[in-house]
Amino acid sequence: MKESDLTIAAETKRRRTFAIISHPDAGKTTLTEKLLLYGGAIHLAGSVTSRKNQNATASDWMDMEKQRGISISSTVLQFDYEGFCVNLLDTPGHHDFSEDTYRVLSAVDAAVMVIDAGKGIEPQTLKLFEVCRRRGVPIFVFINKLDRPSQPPLELLDELERVLELPPVPMNWPIGDGPRFRGIYDLEENQLHLFERTPHGSFQAPVEVGGIDDPELKNLIDEEVYEAARQDIDLLEAVTEPLNEEKLRAGEQMPVFFGSAMNNFGVQLMLERFLALAPEPAGRESKGELIKPAENPFFCLQNPGEYESTASRPSRLRARGLRRV
Repeated sequence: MKESDLTIAAETKRRRTFAIISHPDAGKTTLTEKLLLYGGAIHLAGSVTSRKNQNATASDWMDMEKQRGISISSTVLQFDYEGFCVNLLDTPGHHDFSEDTYRVLSAVDAAVMVIDAGKGIEPQTLKLFEVCRRRGVPIFVFINKLDRPSQPPLELLDELERVLELPPVPMNWPIGDGPRFRGIYDLEENQLHLFERTPHGSFQAPVEVGGIDDPELKNLIDEEVYEAARQDIDLLEAVTEPLNEEKLRAGEQMPVFFGSAMNNFGVQLMLERFLALAPEPAGRESKGELIKPAENPFFCLQNPGEYESTASRPSRLRARGLRRV
């Protein structure tokens, strides 16, 4: 195998290309900003509804997007995180611009679906989910806005399974909601991450971790909230199935994460688990054959429909205005 082939294979393996999808106002662009914050691509997260003394978001760069507080065009944002090269696509949520989102979903290897914890599954979310299902795109769910009054988490899981007809697999569990939101419990690591609010959610929130049975927790969490969460966690094993990575990558399961994107809470935990579970770029069908990422590198001409191999007269191709794909 050529050294260049080894390089392409290594680069392919560390890449994660995914879209963030949701109904408008579920927190999709805010989650994008916070992922960029943790990825080190920006140092201060912007606000979708920014005031004069706040930064606008990095992904909503058009003047109309800044004025209306919505995404109109898809934006590709790249950053490195713990050895992974992350290609994050922020897509429009509003149905007037959904055609752009549909095109983007043909080029991703996974999708993160953002759900408003107070509203559950909304119409545009369902439409985008169906597009992902038809294309076999693995779905990860981020249930957002736990810092606001929310539906009971077990009811949200039930709605996901009933409406989407896909088994949800909770990866963490919320402790309270709204004013009584105290954190999330990591079901895999058996850890409790305590919530601390930060101004405008602009900086990474401090995280304190302790075991679920730590007696000190009763001094930190309202007893009623704590006991309700513990009862839910005891029920989870009976009502949900364990994570199966093969089923996940086949689009037959969806991991579920809880948090608050505005306050940076649960975002880093979701990002790290997502990168470990999400698939690397795979082969794509083209004219009846499977083209793998490490095979036959190509250039794409600026004129639609014109493609030529890199081995085919590169000097002439460069002269005609090429860009690398």
